[in-house]
Amino acid sequence: MSDSQTEDADSILACGECISPAEAFAVVGNETRLSILEALWRMDRPAAFSDLRREVGMSDSAQFNYHLSKLTGQFVRKTDDGYDFRSAGRSVIAAVLSGTLNQDPRLDPFEVEGECVDCGAALEAYYRNEEVRIRCSDCGRNHGGYSFPPGGLEDRTREELMDAFNQRARHLSCLSADGVCPECSGRMETRLFDVDGENGFDLDVRVEHECRRCHHTIYSSVGLVLLDDAEVVSFYRDHGIDLNAVPYWTLEWCVTDEYTTVERNGGSDGTWRITVAVPVEDEELVVSLDGSLNVLDTERRARAEA
Repeated sequence: MSDSQTEDADSILACGECISPAEAFAVVGNETRLSILEALWRMDRPAAFSDLRREVGMSDSAQFNYHLSKLTGQFVRKTDDGYDFRSAGRSVIAAVLSGTLNQDPRLDPFEVEGECVDCGAALEAYYRNEEVRIRCSDCGRNHGGYSFPPGGLEDRTREELMDAFNQRARHLSCLSADGVCPECSGRMETRLFDVDGENGFDLDVRVEHECRRCHHTIYSSVGLVLLDDAEVVSFYRDHGIDLNAVPYWTLEWCVTDEYTTVERNGGSDGTWRITVAVPVEDEELVVSLDGSLNVLDTERRARAEA
């Protein structure tokens, strides 16, 4: 048996009753069935057949049962207490609510918290192509950007949008660094690249997280993956600062390589050892990581310039 055959045989995803993606889209590509999923989302679940039909507003019981039966099994599950979502059904509604399927909003640049790490000018954010981007209003230096579904703009002020974006960016980067794809939950692989500011990256070293399953890719600095590290969070807390509330694009050690030192050993494996000095007031926390961005050790010490 070949390696690929062995891998297939050992897969926990073995499924004799799975349907193809085309068949799945055909099932939900019906206005009545989508209305059923939307109604189920609004209701307390599990929902009784009669309550769900009433919520949809369909008087023909037989016709309603026909459409519900098409959803049951793949998108909806039937329990003794009524109907509830399966993961696929919840994902369909999440995609609708996110606005990704039917919205393409834009936001012109507006000022946000922080100063440019290069020239000290004010920072601005803008929204294009389902992404929030942050740049210097003067020199244009990039200070970060991540995907942000259009639905997240609804019922939020610009300040609330940036608060939400700050949390989402942290989540995406840290989840990816932990090896879980934020899109499909597949296995993410982490690699480091010498880029020297190429292709719009104002960094010498770029972190790339790529999903082996769906190939979703996220780029970041080395520092960004430390935002949820227990030692880093505690270090800030000891200085009276809630790191979770600090916009990541205002942290110089997150958006530049100024506090990052990289040592790369020779050989075919290209072993990396990275050190990030996280400064707060008169102290700094020195964090050492390997090439997979696993934290090896940390050390607190006085800042040299303090």
